[in-house]
Amino acid sequence: MREIIAGLRNDPRARRIAVGIALALMVAFPFFASAYWVDVAFYLGLYTLLGLSLNVILGEVGLFNLGHAAFWAFGAYTTAILNTRFDIPTLALIPISALATAGFAWLVTSPIIHLRGDYLCIVTIALGEIVRLALNNDPGGITGGPNGIFGIDRPRIGGLVINTPTEFYFLVWIIVVICAWALLRLQNSRIGRAWNYIREDELAAECMGVDVRAFKLLAFTLGAALAGVAGNLYAAKMMVVSPESFTFMESCLVFMIVLLGGMGSVPGTLLGALVVSLFPELFRPLARYRMLIFGIALVAVMYFKPAGMWPRRRATFRSVIGREAGKA
Repeated sequence: MREIIAGLRNDPRARRIAVGIALALMVAFPFFASAYWVDVAFYLGLYTLLGLSLNVILGEVGLFNLGHAAFWAFGAYTTAILNTRFDIPTLALIPISALATAGFAWLVTSPIIHLRGDYLCIVTIALGEIVRLALNNDPGGITGGPNGIFGIDRPRIGGLVINTPTEFYFLVWIIVVICAWALLRLQNSRIGRAWNYIREDELAAECMGVDVRAFKLLAFTLGAALAGVAGNLYAAKMMVVSPESFTFMESCLVFMIVLLGGMGSVPGTLLGALVVSLFPELFRPLARYRMLIFGIALVAVMYFKPAGMWPRRRATFRSVIGREAGKA
């Protein structure tokens, strides 16, 4: 496995071939698999999108966020409320849910963005629970309380209603591929390098002129926006949202996806989501021991592969200087 990963990293042609094969298999999969496994693949795509959203915050900048389900919930409820009350199509609500969730994230994280390490982690846990309890208490009579919101419309493209597992499969994976491509491009940009400088040494980054607060807020808002997109897809698929879907345990599972796959690694996030979403389906007789086995797996990965199953190769000083010199 290590040799395969190293080969894909060092050989651009092999990497392009591997990506092409992977995309071809993804396109062909729903035509050979049963409806059940296509549905499982949809949730794999959903958890991959959630993992990518947290990876921006945790993997790129190193900010511990254990309340990520709050942003997922905000996107889902934004879609549910606007669709059921104003009959806005769910697909049209994807950018609205993303922007609304990003605005919410900016609002609630601005006062706490200066916190570090365990302190930020504890506050985000509280944030996730506050959002869940607020939804449960039905503020303003718009969230439906413990019962949630029912009757959300299916997505529509023209006259086509996205209704079958195969159609939802393609919808979620098209969005995942677009987001993964954009995040890979972002990693090699000035924003991505600034995030990594903050992750490695916040004080040194600030001394070099990086606006640490602004870049941290940018990571939170961007990650929350992607979580809002995931919330939109979840609401459209389930046609109902309720507070019990956005618990602290869901935040832990998304956190585990990033840790298992490799912090900052886009392909690693896919591997982490594969483990978290497929394991319960493959080992249903052991369902009661799921969290115990997840914990053992996490400890094992942290011991033998502390950087994750597919760790990201960070840019070195020489590689950055060489890239900048090449552009000049």
